[in-house]
Amino acid sequence: MFRVAQEGVILAVHLQPKAKRDEIAGTHAGALKIRLKAPPVDGKANQALLAFLAQRLSLPKGKIKILKGLTSRQKQVLIQGLSLEEVKKRLKV
Repeated sequence: MFRVAQEGVILAVHLQPKAKRDEIAGTHAGALKIRLKAPPVDGKANQALLAFLAQRLSLPKGKIKILKGLTSRQKQVLIQGLSLEEVKKRLKV
């Protein structure tokens, strides 16, 4: 689910768009499951994911990037500027 890289912390995410509310919903297939209200159209779910993580981690959106999975539910997200322990603490994982 988490991996430390030279650039920062890489988080495996399983995204569920069009949910009733924005929330972290445990794990799914070795990834953090995140439910978002945004639809998977025109990159809206990806933008909502970046905003959701930025808010939960108290980071600017520029410090969070989707590395893989722009058109998939399975994503790899790079988080810069925080240690692995701090990411886990702020996400309450």
